[in-house]
Amino acid sequence: MDITILIYQAILVVFIFSVSLFVAMYSTYAERKVAAFMQDRIGPDRAGPFGILQPLADGVKMFMKEEFIPNPSDKFLFVVGPCVAMFTACISSAVIPWGDSLSINGHILSLQVADINIGILYVFGVVSMGVYGIMIGGWASNNKYSMIGAIRASSQLISYEISMGLALIPIVMMSGSISLKTIVEQQQGIHWNVFVQPLSFLIFLICAFAETNRTPFDLPECETELIGGFHTEYSSMKLGFYLFAEYINMFVSSAVMAALYFGGYNFPFIHSLGLSHNAVTLLGVGFFFAKIFAFIFFFMWVRWTIPRFRYDQLMKLGWKILIPLAILNILITGALMMIKAS
Repeated sequence: MDITILIYQAILVVFIFSVSLFVAMYSTYAERKVAAFMQDRIGPDRAGPFGILQPLADGVKMFMKEEFIPNPSDKFLFVVGPCVAMFTACISSAVIPWGDSLSINGHILSLQVADINIGILYVFGVVSMGVYGIMIGGWASNNKYSMIGAIRASSQLISYEISMGLALIPIVMMSGSISLKTIVEQQQGIHWNVFVQPLSFLIFLICAFAETNRTPFDLPECETELIGGFHTEYSSMKLGFYLFAEYINMFVSSAVMAALYFGGYNFPFIHSLGLSHNAVTLLGVGFFFAKIFAFIFFFMWVRWTIPRFRYDQLMKLGWKILIPLAILNILITGALMMIKAS
């Protein structure tokens, strides 16, 4: 492989990693501002103009706090848990196509770290590994509240991964591919999958809330019942890793939904603007991130609008409602495709 391509890939990996951390960091600020707006408050306004330095202040606080490891805990696994959660959150964005491609000095450079033909399976595989970080942390803490939170998390994530996978099957059937790049390219203009598969999108969206432990499905860290859930015993940057991983997962989930259902970097009349290929690509990246930020805002809006489910309601929704609906959607899609083919 050309050394230029290798250098570019390394730069792209570092850039995406940095963007993920930056978005996660300022999502904490945005969440507090959105909550303040919805509750008729001001929110953070002391650290810098309009409080924009608040995430930096929070980060410094996390680093400066005392590192505390309980004596009864399994110290090795206690450290491994948040590392696994953070690692899986960061590598899940490797197959997301952030834009079309750039032409620089005769080289065609893709805005995707790894264009593999099993992109959806890769995302699901990495996401399914994330539960180990939560489970290890809850087990290693040797705390009954942490353990209950970890068990809740594992049951919840496993249950909703089934519905999420079934929801994506109609998209795979229609596109004939499980490559994220191919699925995005098939949605040029306004031929977005959300218009032909609204039920699939709704199921995927609900499952995304459950997979990221966001309200109304934040039962693993339900502070009214479990103090802090699986990260009750954590402090300093170990706690910061768990919190950051949640926001990175929210960012990646928003990117996946935008790519699968809302055309990714495509936008209407993209080829009629008369701009250069590189300009169109950069404009597409801007539109893609606008869609991602809209989803992130929706995650925050729901948090401060809908109350938390009971755990039995959570499991009933996953097993008795979402899975049957997803299977029904597969059957309807298959029937319509057969009718159209005949």
